[in-house]
Amino acid sequence: MLTTIRRAEYAELIILFFIQGAAMAMWFVPLSAVLDAHGYTGVKAYAFAASAVAAFISPLVFGAVADRHASPVKVLRWLALATAVAMILASAAIRAGAGAWTVLLLIQLHALCSAPTWGLASTIIFARLADAKKEFGPVRAMATLGWMGGCLLVSALGADRSPVSGFSGALVWLVVGGFTFFLPVLETPKSAENLTWTQRLGFDALSLLRNRDHRVVFLTTTLFIIPLAGFYPYAPPHLRELGLEHTTAWMSLGQITEIIAMFSLGSLLLRWRIKWIFACGLGFGVLRFAVSALDTRAGLIAGVALHGCSFTLVFITAQIYLDQRVDPAWRARAQALMALTNSGVGNLLGYLGTGGWFALCTRAGTTRWPLFWGGLALSVAAILGFFLATYHGRGAGMIGRSATDPKTV
Repeated sequence: MLTTIRRAEYAELIILFFIQGAAMAMWFVPLSAVLDAHGYTGVKAYAFAASAVAAFISPLVFGAVADRHASPVKVLRWLALATAVAMILASAAIRAGAGAWTVLLLIQLHALCSAPTWGLASTIIFARLADAKKEFGPVRAMATLGWMGGCLLVSALGADRSPVSGFSGALVWLVVGGFTFFLPVLETPKSAENLTWTQRLGFDALSLLRNRDHRVVFLTTTLFIIPLAGFYPYAPPHLRELGLEHTTAWMSLGQITEIIAMFSLGSLLLRWRIKWIFACGLGFGVLRFAVSALDTRAGLIAGVALHGCSFTLVFITAQIYLDQRVDPAWRARAQALMALTNSGVGNLLGYLGTGGWFALCTRAGTTRWPLFWGGLALSVAAILGFFLATYHGRGAGMIGRSATDPKTV
């Protein structure tokens, strides 16, 4: 792997994903406990919905900027700085006991600044890799390790319920911004004059959906993230009901298998068609919810462990698919559109939908877990059926061809 690009270059990509993963974790993971500890429990749902709202707005806009006007490296640099400032302001407001709407406004500002950063970092890394199929999985695994490292750092600082976690995360975002000065500035295609507002705002990326396979991949990942949203809020209380108190440790099993799957993804992509990798990821999704529906310790732990395999084989494969099958001039907008459909549409529908389903499965404070997880398993099975019936796939050969060409695969 290291023979394809210089070792120093490879190290740069690993470090970028690692520190960005840590910065993101230091905000999102302790946020729930921080809000509870400072009397903002009533607005917690809105605070988490802020990321979904932001995903509808900023990724496409900044993706268009990175494709047409400025290098993705420079755009990421300024967004990292803005994210750090917004995180400091939000954390300071929480510590000062500011009004709930003030805190929510600053959290939303943070979300608007941070939402495009993941797609931009992915664009930078895809552009630097010689063979994304073989190399992206191991590099992406560094972000998961960074996420775990960020969580450990928050706990080591004793900041699990303190705004100190936000201040510390802001410092790491400043490190991300500073690190971009060590990255080579990627060339940006010269933009045509007299761009329409649709093009300036990045909404022309929707034309990617004219291609049947692109449309199926975007729709499949969006649908899949809806039941997936039920895993994060409802697996921990189920673990506690089964007598497993250290829920954070048990939930990390999913991150461990995620890393293993990412290191295996390169060899799978060389041997299997993308269609069957997607199908396996969705199949693992069915299995993970099905074993969780057994309502046993072993079943739920197995379901948590299968999360990493399922997540990687669907969502990371989708990112690689876009890199391989979309014209390079559209890379940033394609990744931004994926962020919009998944983090925006999928997460918003997922949190609302699984929350409603959980309420239907709960009576007098008792949750019928087999019904809850079983329903999610059936929904993923339906998504798997949809994907197998509609995705065709006609090989690669997309690089350098127009993303909107009707003859494009």
